[in-house]
Amino acid sequence: MAATSTANFFTTSTASCNSKPCMVSKSKPFGLRFNSPNYLRNFSGLKAATSVSCESESSFLGKESTAALRDSFAPKAVKQNSDSITHFQPRASSFKVAILGAAGGIGQPLALLIKMSPLVSTLHLYDIANVKGVTADLSHCNTPSQVLGFTGAAELPNSLKGVDVVVIPAGVPRKPGMTRDDLFNINANIVKDLVEAVADTCPDAFIHIISNPVNSTVPIAAEVLKQKGVYDPKKLFGVTTLDVVRANTFVAQRKNLKLIDVDVPVVGGHAGITILPLLSKTKPSVSFTDEEVEELTVRIQNAGTEVVEAKAGAGSATLSMAYAAARFVESSLRALDGDTDVYECSYVQSELTELPFFASRIKLGKKGVEAVIPSDLQGLTEYEAKALEALKPELKASIEKGIAFANKQPVTA
Repeated sequence: MAATSTANFFTTSTASCNSKPCMVSKSKPFGLRFNSPNYLRNFSGLKAATSVSCESESSFLGKESTAALRDSFAPKAVKQNSDSITHFQPRASSFKVAILGAAGGIGQPLALLIKMSPLVSTLHLYDIANVKGVTADLSHCNTPSQVLGFTGAAELPNSLKGVDVVVIPAGVPRKPGMTRDDLFNINANIVKDLVEAVADTCPDAFIHIISNPVNSTVPIAAEVLKQKGVYDPKKLFGVTTLDVVRANTFVAQRKNLKLIDVDVPVVGGHAGITILPLLSKTKPSVSFTDEEVEELTVRIQNAGTEVVEAKAGAGSATLSMAYAAARFVESSLRALDGDTDVYECSYVQSELTELPFFASRIKLGKKGVEAVIPSDLQGLTEYEAKALEALKPELKASIEKGIAFANKQPVTA
C-alpha cells in the first residue's frame, strides 16, 4: 500500500475530528488535514499513510473521546512554515475481536465496520458456513487488522483463542409476523453452545450478545458461564445500542436538532414495551408534548418491526444493528485501551431495580462494567414512571424464561 501524506476516507461511515464533530451526510471521498491543537477523535476507513491530518468535522459513532484514534498513533510534531502540523505514525493495535455469526445479515456489515477500527489487530470471523468468502472479501480492505475465517464447530475453539471481545449476532432473523420470543427456541440453543465455547477458550473476554431475544439470551449466557465457573457479570453485555441510536435519530428529526448533539438514554430491555426511552433526560434539554412523547416512544419500541415490514420478508434490521453493534464494540475497545470516559447503555446484571438484568447507562472500563449509572431513573415523568412499572412483568418473564432454559440444558464438560 502506497503511503500518502493525506488520509482519505471512502465510506458513508464517518470519522470525527476537532473538538466538536458533526455528521457527514454525503458518501464521497474527503481529505483530512490535522492542525494542532485539535485532535482526531475516531477512525472510519483510514487509508494507509505516513501521516494523518484533518480539515473536516465528522463522526462515526457520535460523542466520542479522542482516545480511539489518537492513542493508535505515535505523535510527531513537524513545523511547516508558521503552522504547527502534528503527524502520526501508525502503530499496531493489540486487540482481537471475534464475530460469531459473521456470514449473516448482521455479521457481514458488522465485520466491515470493525475491520475499520484502528484498535483491532486481528478480526476472527466464525460461522457454520459461507465464512471463507466473507473473509477473503474483507481481507482485501486496506486497513491494518488481519482477518481470519473459521468454519464449523470444529474450528470454533480456534476462532476464540486470545480474543478480547466476542460479538454474537448468530441466529435466525425476525420475519414478518414474528416476535422476538418466536425466535427463542432456535436462538437460545445457538447462544448456549457458543457461550460454552467462549467459557472454555476465552473466559476473560468481553461478551456482546446481539442474538434475539436479548432479554432472554443474556440470562442464558450468564447461567452457562455460571455452570462453567467463569461468570463475570462485568463482562457480559446485551447490546441495546440500537435502541439508543434510533431514539437519538428520531428525536433529532422530530425536534430539528443537530444529531451529533442528541443523547437519549434508553432503559429496560430490548423488545417491545420493555424498551423505554427516557425522553425527559434528552440532551440537549428539549420539551415534548404528551402527544410527541407517546408517538416517539411507540416508534422507538416498534422500530424493529418497522424495518421487518418494510423489507417485506427479505430480512430484519441488519445494517442499523451492525452500526450500533460496531459502536458498542468501539466503546469497549476504547475502555480496554484505557479511555476513562466511556459510557453506553447496555443490558447487564443490575441492581437498579428488583430485576436481575436491566438496560441502563453504564460506565465501561478495562475490566468491563465499572459503574451502573442510577441517575437516569431519578426524577422520571409520570409517563415514564408508569411505563417503567408496566415493562417489569414482561421483562421479568423473559429473564426467567432464559434462566429456566439454561438450567434444563446441562452444559458440556
